[in-house]
Amino acid sequence: MAVPVVLVAGFLGAGKTTVVNHLLAHAGGRRIAAVVNDFGAINIDAELITGAADGVVSLSNGCICCSLEGDLLRTLAGLLRRDPRPEFIVIETSGVADPQDIVRNLMDPVIWREAPLETVLCVVDATTSLARFDDALLRSQIRAADVIALSKVDLADAASHTPVRDAIRSIRPAAVLVDAPHGEVPMALLFPSDPDRAPVPRQPGQRRPATDRFEALSWTSERPLSLARLQAAINRLAPKLARAKGLFESVEQPGRLMLLQFAGGRATLAPGGPPAAGMPRTRMVFVAEIGVLSRAEIDGIMEGCIEAGQA
Repeated sequence: MAVPVVLVAGFLGAGKTTVVNHLLAHAGGRRIAAVVNDFGAINIDAELITGAADGVVSLSNGCICCSLEGDLLRTLAGLLRRDPRPEFIVIETSGVADPQDIVRNLMDPVIWREAPLETVLCVVDATTSLARFDDALLRSQIRAADVIALSKVDLADAASHTPVRDAIRSIRPAAVLVDAPHGEVPMALLFPSDPDRAPVPRQPGQRRPATDRFEALSWTSERPLSLARLQAAINRLAPKLARAKGLFESVEQPGRLMLLQFAGGRATLAPGGPPAAGMPRTRMVFVAEIGVLSRAEIDGIMEGCIEAGQA
């Protein structure tokens, strides 16, 4: 039997991983296989993990999560060979990916026969500025969607939601638009109610010229950071950042890591567990448009987060 695919798209920091987290945690007996770019952001409760091997994390509720390494079609083929076979596959795209390109790949006749594309979900941040909707990539992500989930609705007042909704509807009037607080998208909108119903092949949108628009710059250190200085550093970098995330040890809480996430102009901190042997105590990744942020600038600002006299 074919395994339906749900494609989760959206701009950097929109909240795609939160949606995938919710789907895995509330599978309701479904065997879901999630394909993600980065395990680190997937919040899987430790008590749910029953094993990890060959790049796949198995959960006690029958779901699995695997990292996308290399070719997507090869990854899908590997999932379809598993026993037991997943009932659904969820693919989380990169925030800088045009889902139309992935849809085009999924229309391959061999893949379609085994893993037909059921739903394209686009996650849009409710606090997105109206000017952002002129962005060609975001518009393409929205145009590809069957369902559009408005995330972070709790961070914006209700009145400001209306112009965002209007902008979305002007780009993709046929899509179903729903609020998705904390990544909660109704399962019925994503997965088929009739398992025997075959999805209808779709025509991908016009291919956009392939251009490298964003770059990721990393920074590591063996020394802990001052929380106050890190806050000041992120404030300085924020106008140039599209996304940032990282694990670090702080001067204030030695011996444990903290997780930094920056998206949509907001930075959050969360517990990150104990340091891993053989890994730098601090490792950060900063995503910005090419040429906007230099490695020297990152080095200079981030080195300022280290207090003088540290060993």
